[in-house]
Parts: sequence; C-alpha cells; structure tokens
Amino acid sequence: MTTLAAAPSAEAPRWSRRIFQGAVVALTAASWISAALFGAYILAFYGGALPKHDLSRWNENLPNLYGPHTLIANIGIGAHFLTGGILLVLGPVQLVGALRRRMPVVHRWSGRLYVTAAALAGLGGLAFLASKSAVGGLPMSIGFGVYGLLMLLAAAQTYRHGAARRIDQHRAWGVRLFALAIGSWLYRMEYGFWLPLTNGLGHTPTFSGPFDMVMDVFFYIPNLAIAELFLRVRQSGGSAALRVAASTIFLLATGCVIYGTYYFVKFYWGPGILGFFAA
Repeated sequence: MTTLAAAPSAEAPRWSRRIFQGAVVALTAASWISAALFGAYILAFYGGALPKHDLSRWNENLPNLYGPHTLIANIGIGAHFLTGGILLVLGPVQLVGALRRRMPVVHRWSGRLYVTAAALAGLGGLAFLASKSAVGGLPMSIGFGVYGLLMLLAAAQTYRHGAARRIDQHRAWGVRLFALAIGSWLYRMEYGFWLPLTNGLGHTPTFSGPFDMVMDVFFYIPNLAIAELFLRVRQSGGSAALRVAASTIFLLATGCVIYGTYYFVKFYWGPGILGFFAA
C-alpha cells in the first residue's frame, strides 16, 4: 500500500528514511482499518435508528443528543454523525498515492464528496451547539465549536488548493483534514482507554469533570500536532534523529490504535454492526 510517504532527502541517511516511511505506512494502515470500522459502526448504529424511528437510541452512548422537541439540534447532530461516518470510511482512501496516480478522476470526485461531508459534519455539529448546548456545558461547547470551525477551514482549504492545482498545499491540508476527521473516533478510543484504567478518574456523568474538560480539546489537538510533525519532516527531509523520534511517536500511536481497535470491535463496534444486519 502506497501512502503519503516521506519525500526523499539527500541529507537524511537511507536507513532513517526507511524507518520513517515504514512507521508512516503502519500508522496509516492501522488508522485506516480502525477508522473505517468505527465509520461503519456509526452508520449502522446512528443511521440504523432512522428507519426504526428510534432516535432515542442516540442517547445510549452520549446523553442528551436526541430530544423530541429540538428539531434543529436533531437534524444537526444527525448530519454530523452520518457525514462523519462517510468521512471515516472514505477518508483513508484519499491518502493512497496509487489511487491518485492511476485513477485521478476517482480521487477528484471522491475528494469532492469527502470535503463536502467534512463541511456538513462541521456545520451539523455547530448547528447542534447553537441550538442546544453540549452536555458538558460551556467548556465542551467551546472545545467542540472550535473543532467544528477547524473542520470547515480544513475542508475549504483542501478544496481551494486542489481546485487551483496547488498540489503540495492541497495534500498538506488534506492531511490536516484527515487528522481532524478522525477526532470523533479518537474521542471514543481515549475514553475507552482512560475509564477502565483509572476507574473513571476525573469523569462525571455530565461530562464536566477535569478529565472531561481536557478531552474537550484533546481529541483533536494531538492529531493536528502529529500531522504537522509529519508534514514538517516530509517537507524538510529532517535529520536522522528527527526521523527516528517521529517514527517512534508514530509506532507508539500505531500500537495504541491496534489495541484500542481490538477492544472496541470486540465489545462495541462489532456487536453494533452485527446488530444492524441481524435486525
């Protein structure tokens, strides 16, 4: 599988380039598989409630998402979840270099669908927050609101640079958009790690505890930091030490993704997907 691999550099030793490229491929592949599985779960669980007219199921994972008398909020969060599922399933495909080179038309049209879904996901989340405050109160509303605005910015910039054929800028913003798009997936993953390990330290049912307030931004800030690290190393070539350090971070992240994916598929995503087809 060809991914957004590192650009060749005359300065960096060949072995460090290979380690970095392997770490990038490993993290991309693990994120691809995990995000696609979570996207399928989102579409099955939240989308599957629509034909059954049982939208109250949305409140099983996060309270106060659905309300019988909050139409705009329901439409907004529904659009956010459904387009978010499309993002998670389709997003990793946009990173495949072979697709861009061999099937540019497919890449362009799937990319247009991708940035449209990203914009709708951002707008849907913002519409929900504007009409119905987040369950965690003002800190969560602010953190999630900034996330929605960043999604809109990244989607617009990805499309703008792509339409203008500024390929380097287009790919850089595409990486940032993907880093943001997997935020909803990482939000669940990080809670899935923290709650069992600490017995819910810093978490409250109203999502207003110290850990909850950290999580209001932690599900997308580290992603962007890793994306920027990747882009800086890729663009500048980087020293061997920088490449090894970045590779170590990427491999640690890959291990966490693999462990978290196994846990969630076994106990949550797998049963949710199978339940959709069994219904």
